[in-house]
Amino acid sequence: MSDIATPNLPSRDFEKTSRFYAALGFSESWRDQGWMILKRGDLTLEFFPHPELDPLTSWFSCCLRLDDLDSFYATCKDSGLPEGCKGQPRLHPPKVESWGGRIGALVDPDGTLVRLIQN
Repeated sequence: MSDIATPNLPSRDFEKTSRFYAALGFSESWRDQGWMILKRGDLTLEFFPHPELDPLTSWFSCCLRLDDLDSFYATCKDSGLPEGCKGQPRLHPPKVESWGGRIGALVDPDGTLVRLIQN
């Protein structure tokens, strides 16, 4: 097995977080009162309860490095996520950065910034 790292992200409500990410192709592989793990292929996101989190001031973030950024982004759009600069959840379309890589982003309902990076 290769070495891996998984982001640990806040969730104000595990049920709402699970439903949001299920629309993006993730499914629960573990859940109890204090922890939830969601998987989509080789991607793993882990969540801890943070009911008092204010999504408008959240500074949590992570990166998903994707072999097919365009396909994942299309899944996000097809789930009904709006593109925009304010509010959550929302999407930011992929663009080529100054260093040459392509990056898009989504902000989940808890205000977590999830960068979507083309491998």
